[in-house]
Amino acid sequence: MAKLLFSLRALPILCLAAFLALTEACNRQPQLSSGLDLGGMDESLPPGDDFNAYSNGGWARVTPIPPDKSAYGSGSILADKTRQQLLDLIQGASKAGASSDPVTQRVGDFYSSFMDEAAIESKGISPLKPELDSIAAIADRTALARFIGSHLRADVDALNDTNFETMNLFGLWITQGLADPGHTYPYLLQGGLGMPDRDYYVSQSPQMAALRMQYQSHIEAMFRLAGYSDPTARAARVFALETGIARVHATRTESEDVNSAVVWKREEIAMKAPGLDWAALLEAAGVKDEPAIIAWQPKAIAGISALADSQPLDSWKDLLAFHAIEEAANFLPRAYVQEHFDFFGKELNGTPQMRPRWQRGIDFASGALGDDVGKLYVDKFFPAETKAKVEAMVADLIQAFGRRIDALTWMSPQTKIKAKAKLATLKVGVGYPDKWQDDSGLQVVRGDALGNLERAELFRYRRQLAKIGQPIDRGEWWMTPQTVNAVNLPLQNALNFPAAILQPPYFDASADAAHNYGAMGAIIGHEISHSFDDQGSQFDAEGRLSNWWTPADFAHFKASGEALARQFDSYCPFADLCVNGHQTLSENIADVAGLMTSYDAYQLSLEGKPDVVRDGLTGDQRFFLSFAQSWREKIRDAALRAQIATDGHAPEQYRADTVRNLDQWYPAFYLQPGQKLYLAPRDRVHVW
Repeated sequence: MAKLLFSLRALPILCLAAFLALTEACNRQPQLSSGLDLGGMDESLPPGDDFNAYSNGGWARVTPIPPDKSAYGSGSILADKTRQQLLDLIQGASKAGASSDPVTQRVGDFYSSFMDEAAIESKGISPLKPELDSIAAIADRTALARFIGSHLRADVDALNDTNFETMNLFGLWITQGLADPGHTYPYLLQGGLGMPDRDYYVSQSPQMAALRMQYQSHIEAMFRLAGYSDPTARAARVFALETGIARVHATRTESEDVNSAVVWKREEIAMKAPGLDWAALLEAAGVKDEPAIIAWQPKAIAGISALADSQPLDSWKDLLAFHAIEEAANFLPRAYVQEHFDFFGKELNGTPQMRPRWQRGIDFASGALGDDVGKLYVDKFFPAETKAKVEAMVADLIQAFGRRIDALTWMSPQTKIKAKAKLATLKVGVGYPDKWQDDSGLQVVRGDALGNLERAELFRYRRQLAKIGQPIDRGEWWMTPQTVNAVNLPLQNALNFPAAILQPPYFDASADAAHNYGAMGAIIGHEISHSFDDQGSQFDAEGRLSNWWTPADFAHFKASGEALARQFDSYCPFADLCVNGHQTLSENIADVAGLMTSYDAYQLSLEGKPDVVRDGLTGDQRFFLSFAQSWREKIRDAALRAQIATDGHAPEQYRADTVRNLDQWYPAFYLQPGQKLYLAPRDRVHVW
């Protein structure tokens, strides 16, 4: 009985009429693959007790985490495949040299410079010496502010990582205003930490306390490698100052509250955040003429500014020197690379072995020359057929989401009108941008590895500054085509689905609809749903921060969100540590709504006909299994603790169990009350 219940491919087809209908449908459709890893399942387990283990237990049992990774699963497997694809392109570019076109030459020269370890070793720390000397020459608070301003850099992921951390004291991001979508504004974000998040400095857990001791030893080791006197005392000063910065930082949950961001007029900044010489800082940053900035975490910015005045100048100089060494470490001799990895790889994430240098080189070249590398990648690996098929899926998903809005019984007509308007103006980019960024002004010098990195960062920053005063480009991409990820851009009311994620196991042109909608369709639905999650729902069709809900509608929406937060609060991978349901709420809402929308779109794609049985599984079974297998992952304990502390996403094992909120999952897998994942209908969170 247990085998019959849980080995769903062994279930007989009980209804002859259903069998004949399915056979007829099968004869009408091309014989496609189910797209599933059937051997990766563990059919000895009840799907209703742990759907992730049922879907992925066989794979997990025989698959070790590679020694150079902190986690391993669908995303990292595809990222490795993409790196291998890029290796062939970039190695070819590095051999082409000056005889190639400018794009190929830039890419090849950047990669070759990083890979020339002998040249890097021979130079020692001399490429970083000018910056370290400029830090040593800081003589007063105005010079400190000027240095901080000159080292502000743009981070294109800031919109999607609201807890944006940078070793620079602040991060700068430029895009349209929260309340003024017609104009660009500079956004200032908290930074200044070496470890990933404030919790690493203030948490009382034994694990965090141990990491703090190891981090201080790491700071000391970096100073010693760079030849600084009294590295122990310097490390103590740096750690104490970073701890002070961490204490004034906004938490992850606080940072996700878009309503906490405030507009500061230029003349108000010194009053709102006293302590720093803001006139010197903004002039050095290239934004001195801007009438206003938007402070994303205003209390943190004010707190950091106060520390700039109250803490000894020598402590600040030590902190800036350490951060300069740390950020350059991967482009310095082996001893720096190894020390950097020993802390951030081994201690912080439990990764025993460093990745091969070629993989790191691919990542650095791809990050520094994103569109240059993207052009080469798309030309070789992203066929027009894939783009067309994914765009058709997108259209189905948008239609399905619109129908879900129409069917909501709790939403008032006036709120529905606003929601449908936002959906109608959503701009979806598939594969690559309509307009490529021009990197021709970036100087890449063969043999100057660190200089190439520094010039690339400055070039990107100046590109962001150049957007000030220009019309808003709603088609701008914030991810490169070779990125295995996807993004929702609430201020642009836009989505990006890079070419690299549109490959197996997420999307497979030779697989059936159940697989592609269960895996990639759920990702697309997830990103569409972000426009209507607890954060995205606060932006209107033009990307303006605006309350377009009736009070009763928003109260219902918030209540559903609270129920989902409680559901995720109950997931505890460690005895002393559980998922934070509010910290992960936006992503969890998007997972639930995205999966529901994708299921509806999958049904639309069938045009009212029953799906075939493939590999002994019904269409609904394949849909939900594909979703769960898209989230398969094994992760080291240290990395899992780090994720729970800092990430807005729940661990993959719990994301796979999102299926428990869908009514259709229950009959597909014959769930009964009493099974661990079973939720009574009233307890299933639908949100949208």
